[in-house]
Formats: sequence, C-alpha cells, structure tokens
Amino acid sequence: MRAGARLLRWGSAALALLLAHDPHTPYLLAVRGVIVPALVVAGVLGAAWAGRAACRRRLAWREAAALAAAGITVATLALADAHRFAAARLEVLAAGASDPQLRRLGAHFMIGYRDADEVAALAERGLIGGIYLGRHNVRGRSVEAVRAEIDRLQALRARNALPPLIVAADQEGGSVAHMSPPLAPQPALASVLAGDDAGLEMRARDYGRLQGAGLAALGVTLNFGPVVDLRPAHGGPLFDTHTRIGERAIDGDPARVARVARAYAEGLADAGVQATLKHFPGLGGVMRDTHHFAARLDTPGAALAAHDWQAFRGAAPASAAIMVGHVVLPELDADRPASLSPAVVQGLLRRGWGYQGLLVTDDLNMGAVYRRGTCRAAVEALEAGIDLVLISYDPAQFYRALLCARRAFDEGRLQPALLAAGRRRLAAAAHLSTAAGGQAVREMWTQAASP
Repeated sequence: MRAGARLLRWGSAALALLLAHDPHTPYLLAVRGVIVPALVVAGVLGAAWAGRAACRRRLAWREAAALAAAGITVATLALADAHRFAAARLEVLAAGASDPQLRRLGAHFMIGYRDADEVAALAERGLIGGIYLGRHNVRGRSVEAVRAEIDRLQALRARNALPPLIVAADQEGGSVAHMSPPLAPQPALASVLAGDDAGLEMRARDYGRLQGAGLAALGVTLNFGPVVDLRPAHGGPLFDTHTRIGERAIDGDPARVARVARAYAEGLADAGVQATLKHFPGLGGVMRDTHHFAARLDTPGAALAAHDWQAFRGAAPASAAIMVGHVVLPELDADRPASLSPAVVQGLLRRGWGYQGLLVTDDLNMGAVYRRGTCRAAVEALEAGIDLVLISYDPAQFYRALLCARRAFDEGRLQPALLAAGRRRLAAAAHLSTAAGGQAVREMWTQAASP
C-alpha cells in the first residue's frame, strides 16, 4: 500500500515537471487556457501538502523536502514559461511598424489564426506574409462571412501599402478538405483516374477549376495541394494518425501523378488560385508520421530522381510553390530535415533543379521539427533559404519564432540577399491570384528557369 502511494506521489510529480517544462507545447493547445494555472495550483498545493505531511510524521522529512521542491519548481517553471510566451507576443505587437527589420522578417511567415482581431493587427503592421485557414476558421460560417473577413484583412494591407496576404488552405479533396463545409465536398483527386486515358488531363483540369472557384470565393489564393507523393506499395507507418499518404496520393506511377497534378494546378489557376506541390522529398517511402516523429528517407538520391521526384518536376511548371516536408534526406544532409536544410533547399531545389517558385515549410508545430525548438527550426528554415515558414496549428508559437529570427539576423546568421530574393518571390506570388494566374505562373517559371 505504501509503495503504491509513493509511486503515485512521484509519478504525479514527474508528470507535473514534464508538463511544466513546456506547458505551451502544441500538444496541449486544447487546454492552454487552464494548463498554466493548473500547474501553478498543483505545484503550490503539492508543496504545502508535503510540508504538512512531514509535520504530521506521515512522510519522511527528506522525501517531503524533495516533493516540496518539485512542487515549487513546477509552479516556477510554468509561470516563467507563461511570462516568456506573453512577453514575446507583447514585444512583437508593440514593435509593429516601428521595426522595419521585424517587418521584413515577418513577411516570411504564414500563420494560422483563432482571433481575427489579433491577426488583423499583425497583418496591418506587415508582421506576417500570409495566413492559413483551418477548419475552425470556416466551421459553421457561410462563404460570404469568411470572404468578408479575408477582404477586411486584405483592405488593411492595401491601406498600409503592403502586398496582399497570401491566403492558404488545405483543400485536397477526399479525406482532407478543410474548407468543406461551407464548400461542397469533392472526391479525392485520384478519382479523375477513372475513365479513358485520353481525357485524363481534361478531367483533372475541370476538377481543379471547380475546386478553385470555391476557394477563390472564400478569398483563398494558394491551395496546399496537390499531393504528389507517390502512393506507397507498403501499408504505411504503423502509428499514422495524420499523414495517411496511401489514401491521399493520386497514384504510384510518377508520370500519371505528374499529368494529373499539372492539369489540376492549371485548373486551379484558371480560377485565380495557385497550387502547392507537396510534400517534397516525398512521403511514399517514409515509415513514420512526421506529425509526431522524426523521419528519414533512405532511398538513394539517384533512385528518387529517377522515380519519386519525376512527379514534382513534371508538375512544377504549373504550380506556384513546393511544400518541403520535415523528412531527413541523409544522403544530402544527415543532420537537418529537408525543410531546414541548405543542401536540399539551395543545393538541390534552387541550383540543381533551377526551381524559382515559392518554397514553404510544412507546419513547424509538427513533432518532427518542434522537438528541435520552434525558434531553432524557424531560424534554420530561413538560413536554408525557405521563402515561407508555416506555423498553422498553433499560431501562438509565431511570436517567439519571429523574435528568434530577428536575433539571428542581428547576429549575422541570416543572409540579407537570400531573404530579399525570397521576399521578391513572395510579393510576386501574392499578386498572382487573378483569373490569368495560370499563365502568370507559367511565365514566371519560364523566365526564372531560363539561363
């Protein structure tokens, strides 16, 4: 009985210490409003209980002192983290337009949002370059209501002589359709494979036009799709709660994937919405879900270039962006995920492929990179030459990331020329959301790729 009680005491203390170490982790987003007060109360009450138990001789003084110290540590850690979190937010919002360097760096961030007024303050100060619409932004709302909110943000940008916000969403069709409702659901893009081969591109383009029209009505300018990861022959990761590439992929044949993805992207662009190819370097051969775990792609580069990457290269001329995933390519960079790797971003994609469209990270809240620290990941992404750093699931992480980016710039870790080139690409992409967007993307690609 005593052993069980002691195990419970120390197990509770260990759990509280673990939570207090990072109470603002995205994993605790659902309880963020109560987690810090709960930890403070638990820590104080735990310390008080330990002292009282020792006085009543129900607990040895040595154990009571250790438990009391643990309780005080829990309360202190939780309060300190809450202070740092709040201070970063206040510093960014207070600096605003008075800090030109913060604005220049902020242009490289796209964030999700849960408070329209807060994101409006960031947008009008030029502290972000784009916004990401999630399910919670459209749930229970009409197309017109969502569009009015986006139009308000874009009007703030225009009033302050800032480029339009890039407005992104995940609307792949099938199981990943975050804008449905209010948009009508569509089957997975792979559904266009049904039918004669001669009409494949037409079906894919029509699919893209229909989806693009709905997204454009909301005010979305960039879709995080299509998925051009190849469908894996294996069953996928054992613990796969989010990636599920097997059900999201178009096909396992890179040539067919490229045909469908390119035509789909052209259809999107006809409606004024640009496409993003994802998730480079390809998740078809990855055996871990990067939403939670670090992952490697051990397939040799030559094999990837001859197979998986053909889908990306074939569809790239019609797409405005490539999303770079958090998968390590050990042959190029064994230490950093592709999304944070200069060898992948600059060496392979920019110089090797000559790709001059946007490069955007997958969400930095994902476990594969969050454990490196949001600050470190954001800085490494910008060091690598990424144009747009995505912080979507838990946008509150943005404030610390932006301040870390400014500190890295002040220390000379970020290259001004690389950042300036990225901002030019971002400004061009922000103005591509027109009815002629498809032609504009193709012209941008042709011009950038020409010697």
